[in-house]
Amino acid sequence: MPALENLSMKNPFTSERPFADRAHAAELLAAKLVKFRGRNPLILAIPRGAVEMGKIIAERLAGELDVVLVHKIGAPYNPEYAIGAIDETGWTYLTPYAGEAGATDSYLEEEKNRQLSMLHERRTQYTPLKPAADPAQRIAIVVDDGLATGSTMIAALHALRAKNPSLLVCAIPVAPPSTLEKIRSHADAVYCLHSPDRFVSVGHYYQDFSQVEDDEVIALLGNGDPPINPTMPN
Repeated sequence: MPALENLSMKNPFTSERPFADRAHAAELLAAKLVKFRGRNPLILAIPRGAVEMGKIIAERLAGELDVVLVHKIGAPYNPEYAIGAIDETGWTYLTPYAGEAGATDSYLEEEKNRQLSMLHERRTQYTPLKPAADPAQRIAIVVDDGLATGSTMIAALHALRAKNPSLLVCAIPVAPPSTLEKIRSHADAVYCLHSPDRFVSVGHYYQDFSQVEDDEVIALLGNGDPPINPTMPN
């Protein structure tokens, strides 16, 4: 197994919001990942926000783009508060505080079944004409637009590790130091551009962190017509 390589940089920017948008963050990440160019890397974006980033990185590295489908498991009565995540196979990661957040066994079983059904629907929607790319014996680079608890990234890395990539890489623009520590054991290399000690939220570090819709993801993956921008001429 290749040695772990953590390339996080501590507060390298003077701006409170170092990334103009996801495209800007992707260009910066691609520059850090340039050593993988020409080695047929598989860029696996976590939908929805990271798909635009994955496309840019795949283009810069002359790699292949696909998605890795995982979804966070939210706490009862507070679905935005992540207490774990699930992947397409049904494997589930739970945080140590899931029980304290009120997640009972029956709640978790119901939530897992609901999220698993949604992930299967997304795979059909996002890549209807081809199966998921096989990462076996390839450099697999998992991209997200940032980490908070890291639950979703851990689920994604676990799902991919089971498919035997030659190298498993995590690449994100921003994450708190404690989360980077958690994911180290799940990846062979971690690339993080910004790791503030007083982490606020992922969106806080972007000047533009607009919501990404499913039709945009489908267009980026080449499985539909590009969405129409109402501010641009047709």
